[in-house]
Amino acid sequence: MRRAVLLALVCGVSTLSLAGEPQPRLPRDKLLLYRGADGKPATVKSVADWAKRRAEVVRGMESVMGKLPGDDKRCPLDMKVEEEVDGETFVRRLITYASEPSPQPLSPGERGRGEGGRVPAYLLIPKDVLAGKRKAPAVLCLHGTDNVIGHGTVVGLGKPNRGYALELAQRGYVTLAPNYPLLAKYQPDLKKLGWDSGTLKAVWDNMRGLDLLASLPFVNSAKGFGTIGHSLGGHNGVYTAVFDDRLKVIVSSCGLDSYLDYFEGNAKNWDPEKGWCQTRYMHKLADYKGRLADIPFDFHEMIGALAPRHTFIIAPTKDSNFRADSVDRIIAAARPVFKLHGHEERLRLEHPDCGHDFTPEMREAAYKLIDAVLAGKSTGGLTPAEFEKLHKELQPPKDELWRSIPWHVSIVEAQHAAAKAKKPIFVWVASGEPLGCG
Repeated sequence: MRRAVLLALVCGVSTLSLAGEPQPRLPRDKLLLYRGADGKPATVKSVADWAKRRAEVVRGMESVMGKLPGDDKRCPLDMKVEEEVDGETFVRRLITYASEPSPQPLSPGERGRGEGGRVPAYLLIPKDVLAGKRKAPAVLCLHGTDNVIGHGTVVGLGKPNRGYALELAQRGYVTLAPNYPLLAKYQPDLKKLGWDSGTLKAVWDNMRGLDLLASLPFVNSAKGFGTIGHSLGGHNGVYTAVFDDRLKVIVSSCGLDSYLDYFEGNAKNWDPEKGWCQTRYMHKLADYKGRLADIPFDFHEMIGALAPRHTFIIAPTKDSNFRADSVDRIIAAARPVFKLHGHEERLRLEHPDCGHDFTPEMREAAYKLIDAVLAGKSTGGLTPAEFEKLHKELQPPKDELWRSIPWHVSIVEAQHAAAKAKKPIFVWVASGEPLGCG
């Protein structure tokens, strides 16, 4: 399913109980709680239970971003090629596609400013793929904040360390890089188009971009798609992946911390048209100034909502935009959800020693993950599928006797416990070898 089925209404930031009384949001850092039939917190014990908490997270997102449209907002993609450039091993096309019906009527000036439903994007296609020699997996490449060239940054037209759409095309992928709304030359009239936030408009444009990729005869979408982004592109990808599960691998560089920690919680950043409260993001977040804890969703929950998909979060230790220690707390909160799905290893966090940047080492790590998930390429070790298969095969039976022993890592603690219980001590000493040999 591309989006969660919503079964309850949202009133402000709260969920209504059966008696009609508003309920406070569930703790952002305790994801293994969901709201039971009586409206009270209950412990998540299954993936089905988690789905109820996830649905509440999505409702919280939609209460601020606006409700994600249905198929009535879809229209023929009508892709048009505006420009084509030879990139030696690939072709770079500047295209536009219709993400939604245009409001009528539009003047020529409005059409030129992108105020209708057409999204500008770069589409990069390896030449052997274009020649029909093979099909290739595709990656949605989302750019950071740039009000001059916008999506041009990720195809090699901007600052260093941002050309991941270019590098992935050179690696053999089809890449699509749509422009973010209200940046550079893409200036859609959100109000006229009926959007409550630039964030959800971007999510919709990205989802329609995936529709476009799925429609191309040379794209292999059998294993889904990937998304990669830095800064603005980092959280844009997370938001999109919450709503669209066709994204099977998500890479976010310098893209997030908790709303509670954003620039140390400085109240000035929560004024209208500041920080997250800009029109191109979510202007309704300004309503939460002074009560950030009431925001009905946070990245703890959104990262958890990506489980069990492959999720790679990069949080540099010296990032001036987003705090690395805040990201640690987010990942710690989300990890139990991945574990619940049996795929704790699919949530990965790295802390490179740098500022707000996407270093070559981190990009290479991201590309290897995308290779493993979408292209089935070996990274020099086990593929994710091979690891999961081996991990399951090596699990000892749950009823083995040694599992019932109350193990201690301290011989002193074990001695006290044995004396109290009047039982002998069984000592198992190993040398630390990979096979556990004594």
